[in-house]
Order: sequence, then structure tokens, then C-alpha cells
Amino acid sequence: MTAEHPTPAPMDCREFVEIVSEYIEAALAETERLRTEAHLAGCAGCRAYLDQMERTIALLRRIADGDREATAHRATVVEAFRAWRGPRDTR
Repeated sequence: MTAEHPTPAPMDCREFVEIVSEYIEAALAETERLRTEAHLAGCAGCRAYLDQMERTIALLRRIADGDREATAHRATVVEAFRAWRGPRDTR
């Protein structure tokens, strides 16, 4: 890039997690999309996270559409999200 348009800083994993929904929905500006794809090219952990998010979205769509097999897995998905979030703060 030129002095007028400096090269954007590399993306880190925390930033990727924050924008993953926008990436999946193709709602990022081109510069951010390119930063995201550059990060994904070198980060197996974020590629795995992206794959998990895309699979989860696909399963939830199937549940919403009334797919019997997907609906049977609904409790498993809900429990997985609860476990991921951890115990709620009771303060």
C-alpha cells in the first residue's frame, strides 16, 4: 500500500471472533474481508472456529425449517452453548 493508504495491521484471533458473523454474512468492507482472509490463511484455530460457526448456523436453519433430524439435535446444541458460556454470574 502507499503512504496515503497504509497497510492495515494484521488481525488477531480475538478480533476475528468479534467479526466472524459479519464475515459469514459477507458484510465486511473489502479491506476487512482481506484482513480476515489473510488471518484465516495462517490460523488453523480460527479456521476451525469458522467451520464450527458455519455448521452451527446450518443446523439452526434446519431446526427452524422443521427438519426432524436437526430438531432431534436441538437439545445437544443448546447444551453445548450453555457449556461454552460457562456458569452464569450470580452476583
